[in-house]
Amino acid sequence: MQKSLKVQITERSALRSSSILPGRLLRNRWLYFMVFPGLLYFLIFKYWPMYGIFISFKNYQPFLGFWDSPFVGLKHFDRLFNDSNFLILFRNTLILAAYNILFFFPLPIVIALMLNELRREIIKRFIQTLIYIPHFMSWVVVVGIAYMFFTTEGGIANELLVQMGGEKINFLISNDWFRTMITAEVVWKETGWGTIIFLAALSGVDPQLYEAARMDGANRFRQMWHITLPAIRSTIIILLILRLGHFLDNGFEQIFLMLNAMNRDVGEVFDTYVYSVGISQGQYSFSTAVGLFKSVVGLILVVIANYSAKKFGEEGIY
Repeated sequence: MQKSLKVQITERSALRSSSILPGRLLRNRWLYFMVFPGLLYFLIFKYWPMYGIFISFKNYQPFLGFWDSPFVGLKHFDRLFNDSNFLILFRNTLILAAYNILFFFPLPIVIALMLNELRREIIKRFIQTLIYIPHFMSWVVVVGIAYMFFTTEGGIANELLVQMGGEKINFLISNDWFRTMITAEVVWKETGWGTIIFLAALSGVDPQLYEAARMDGANRFRQMWHITLPAIRSTIIILLILRLGHFLDNGFEQIFLMLNAMNRDVGEVFDTYVYSVGISQGQYSFSTAVGLFKSVVGLILVVIANYSAKKFGEEGIY
């Protein structure tokens, strides 16, 4: 039977595409070669370890191995949610995460806007270098500096309080100051580094827009409000969505180093709880269950934030 015209056209299109594809691959081979290391990194360190989440549904025993360990279903999740410390852990983690979103996330945007207004390139580069440096310090160094500044035994902060007629405050063991100090350390260490993406986005703004605004009588604030901020709005939203994916990740090193017996009630979070209860006691399945719970919460927040962004006309991340 003679093939229909539609079938013939489909076959020809398929043959043409199959002949063009190798040519495109060869023509863009260096681009694919550049993508390959990043793709390999994600496959090895991000996707391949994901099979390990199954041990959260098993009573993992190292001598039995991954597959032969007994299956226990949702036992570890039931233990987590019924733990008397769960609400305290969730509250502490949530409050610290909210502090980071409210006080840390906007600061790189503000600093980037301020740096963008500088016209002397030398001064701009000097300030950028100065605020980038703390990012390269380990949390051990940062916490050590905090101890030197805020200790009651010769700390600069307490010495200034005494000279101004006040009394010493034991910042390092105070429940009232713990979250403030954690947030302040994050701000000092990471704000400068966070400006890089926003400065890169600002560099793509057309200078003619500012010239047209000046001709219309707009001052510097109006130019920033009507040109600069709209230009980086999509970048801000994308980074906020990605940040929500790690909403419950407060970091282990910093909080673990700042914890002590006096501030544990407000400082114990899921990350430190996993270490003290799970890893140090060899309860790997329970530790994985806690991590999976945090990942699921992050995924839900990303989906909700991305859906909301699209509802308001933004691109989102997918």
